[in-house]
Amino acid sequence: MLLSELGELGLLAELERRGLARGIEDDAARVDGLVVTQDALVEDVHFRLGSISWRDLGFRAAAVNLSDLSASGARPVGLVVSFGAPPDTSVEDVIELYEGIAETGVPVIGGDTTRAAQVVLSVTALGSAERTPGRGGARPSDLLVVTGPLGGKPVRPPIRTEEGTRLARHAHAMLDISDGLARDAGHIAARSGVRCVIELDRVPLAEGATVADLGYGEDYELLAAVEDADGFTVIGRCEEGEGVEGLGSLAGFDHFR
Repeated sequence: MLLSELGELGLLAELERRGLARGIEDDAARVDGLVVTQDALVEDVHFRLGSISWRDLGFRAAAVNLSDLSASGARPVGLVVSFGAPPDTSVEDVIELYEGIAETGVPVIGGDTTRAAQVVLSVTALGSAERTPGRGGARPSDLLVVTGPLGGKPVRPPIRTEEGTRLARHAHAMLDISDGLARDAGHIAARSGVRCVIELDRVPLAEGATVADLGYGEDYELLAAVEDADGFTVIGRCEEGEGVEGLGSLAGFDHFR
């Protein structure tokens, strides 16, 4: 079987079935009091250098990891950065990349550098949290809320640390929207054993975005299942059942398909 046939979620399920990974259903892992998450960005897969500056790339690589910490109700304490590039890469470009990382306000405390055929940037973010909701606690009658507009695919993702820690105090389930609203709501539905019903007319759209853009992901806003909206925008609810309702054919992003 090929990865293109199995898909990202299928691969993760297979690793768990074989006992090769465990507890990987949430945005981040908890290890001895730390909240830990990691994401990799690969040139010509996640970005093209002709379309993004080195500074924006650095900020983005850090921010997508900080988004996972926010979804876990964690405050960041440091970043571990691994960077690979061809030897003819300009040192000034690499400095600019690290300056972009620094603009998030979270220090780089370790990492690695290596030769590579193309630019590869892997960031591990470490944080601390009093409570991590996870994806599996949503209940029928919960409200579904988001922390900001969707569909815009911002070059510099929003960093929702304050919103995440606020929601984590009472959210039954929470994640960040990175793979599209339908796919990420589906994660909550599957892990919690509920149906997520999205009311499209209540979903806030980013400037210039259309409903079709909700399927592309890379919004990095938070989606939470809560009893009390607490001032956040309500876009739907949880019911008895399974799956996601209200988003039609919006499929979302899969890394291997």
